Amino acid sequence: MGIIQISEFTAAVIKQISLIPAGRVATYKQIAELTGKPQAPRGVSWILHTCSTSYKLPWHRVLNSQGRISFEPRTHNFKQQKNKLTAEGVQLSSDGQLSLAKFQWNKKVRKKKSSVRKPKIFQK
Repeated sequence: MGIIQISEFTAAVIKQISLIPAGRVATYKQIAELTGKPQAPRGVSWILHTCSTSYKLPWHRVLNSQGRISFEPRTHNFKQQKNKLTAEGVQLSSDGQLSLAKFQWNKKVRKKKSSVRKPKIFQK
């Protein structure tokens, strides 16, 4: 069996998701932004779906942009995600909603420094 190569984007998504601390959540959009692809939250969702088991990702810590579990209530996956988050101290409503203001991982996108260098006389 050969080695499966993953894209740079996939590797970045896996890294960011693995960094989400227990008791905190991130959104698909936040992960996409942290990887430099703000237009790719659906790509994050797909990677999470296909790589969670093989990379042992904390998939339960990633929610939609409204701070809600994306699975339909009453499904096994919804109950499993809610139980895992609750065990980490995250408070959710019965329909899987939480306060992003309270529980969202506070990691922000770093602004890249300009690659254009100004002459020292113009720098403050």
